[in-house]
Amino acid sequence: MQLSTRNQLKGKIKDIKKGPVSTEVIIEGSAQTVVVASITTGSADSMNLKVGDDVSALIKASSVMIMK
Repeated sequence: MQLSTRNQLKGKIKDIKKGPVSTEVIIEGSAQTVVVASITTGSADSMNLKVGDDVSALIKASSVMIMK
């Protein structure tokens, strides 16, 4: 998959806080870097995200997306 997003941070999912509409995904990267992404609960469910999964946080402007 090719993306125009240049800022990509790799890490593992440390915690997932699901709500009825949005879900917070806490990603721990290298050097104890933590990124918190707010995504739709539908996206979290369709990606079948789980604590411990290897993911990348893709950062562009004010949006953070998750790629598994």
